[in-house]
Formats: sequence, structure tokens, C-alpha cells
Amino acid sequence: MSYFVYESKKVFYKVTGSGTPVIFLHGDTASSKMFEMLLPLYSEHFKVILIDFLGNGKSERVEKFPNDLWYSQAKQTISLLEYLDLGKVNLVGTSGGAWVAVNVALERPDLVGKVIADSFDGRTLADDFSINLQRERAFAKSNEFSRQFYEWCQGKDWETVVDLNTQALIEFADSKLPLFQKPLETLEVPVLLMGSLEDDMCRKDLLEEYREMSERIPESKIYFFEKGGHPAIGTNAENAAKIIIDYINE
Repeated sequence: MSYFVYESKKVFYKVTGSGTPVIFLHGDTASSKMFEMLLPLYSEHFKVILIDFLGNGKSERVEKFPNDLWYSQAKQTISLLEYLDLGKVNLVGTSGGAWVAVNVALERPDLVGKVIADSFDGRTLADDFSINLQRERAFAKSNEFSRQFYEWCQGKDWETVVDLNTQALIEFADSKLPLFQKPLETLEVPVLLMGSLEDDMCRKDLLEEYREMSERIPESKIYFFEKGGHPAIGTNAENAAKIIIDYINE
């Protein structure tokens, strides 16, 4: 297993395939394992890089997640890209990982080719985000399928990881911290905003939000699937892979 060190802690990463480098960024309470079943769709085309953000998967655990979690994970991603020294790398971020991907591109456009931001709420969180999150996580922890997914991604200590993530996101929402550290208008790399019309874990006006974001991003495209849940990259796996591969190779 491969690790790099970020702020004195070990962060797991994995590299497979060859060709144009693409890093996949997982969402909250997940790990890079969420991409394992998707790898055959991408590894024949790209050098695929996976990362477990600190406190998740095979990376070293933390006592507390920072409340600016997605920006912290963006800095971890930047550290890995500097460590691997592969030149410009394409970013595929899903759910929470989409905020990570956009923040990486805003901070270090010199390290980024293109960004695919999949299945996320965009520029703002709903006013009732904290309440809905607590309700969703309470249900998930009592649901056998969700429990199995958490354990598959995180290991035996999955419940602690989920609770720490929930706490960090509630603190983030209640503090009304910015989702992006810099204006979207300053993005210097192309962005594909991707989602599903049936995704009930994202905001109901997601298509409208993506359109408004696209007006602010200098170079962007939007793709929506009519069917499929959360995230689109998983529930529309083969079609999403074709779209992502074509977009990166344009």
C-alpha cells in the first residue's frame, strides 16, 4: 500500500492504469473503495489515482475533522499532486468530493487539467441542511445496507468516522463558512457539472443551480441524466464513464 504524509499523518493513495492522469475524489462517509467497481471503466484509458482523505478508509485516523472539511481535503489533494509530480491532472469529484475538486482547481490551476464535479449542491447549502443531515445519518446508521456500505468503506470503526463527519458538516453549515475559497469567476480550468434529475440527496433545483454556476465559470458544460440516484457517476456508471472519458479527451 502507498502513503504520503500530510501534516504528519499518513494518507493512503493508489495508482493504476496508464496514460492521462485522473484522480477520483470520494464523498463524505465514503472512501476510495466507492470507485473500485468503476475502475475497469476508466483504467484502460487513464492513469487512475485514488485517495482516502484523512480519517477515512486506509488513511490515518483523526480525533476530529476540521469544519472546513472540503477545503482541508482540497489541500490534501494538492499535496498528493505535488508529491506525484505528474504535471496537470484531471479531477473527478463526486458529492463532497466535487467541492474538493473545484477548490483544488481554484487554488492550484497549474496542477489541474479539467474538473468533473458530480452530484453536489453547488454554491450553497440548504437552510435546513443540518437538520436533514442528522435525520439522514440516523436513518443510515440503522439501515443494514448503509451500515454495510460504511463498514466496507471505513472498516470496523465506521460509526466513529460517520459521527465525526456529521459533526464537522453541522459545524460547517452552522458557521456559514464559504463552500469555495475563491470566486467561481476566477476558475482557470474547464469544468463539467454532472448530475441526475432523480437524485433525492441533492437540492431540488439542482439543474437551475448548475446553470447559474455555469454562467459564472469561464469554461463549463452541464450534463444531466434523466434517471439514476446519488451519485450519478455510480448510478449511471457506464454512460457517465463515456461522458467523462470523452470530456477529458476533447
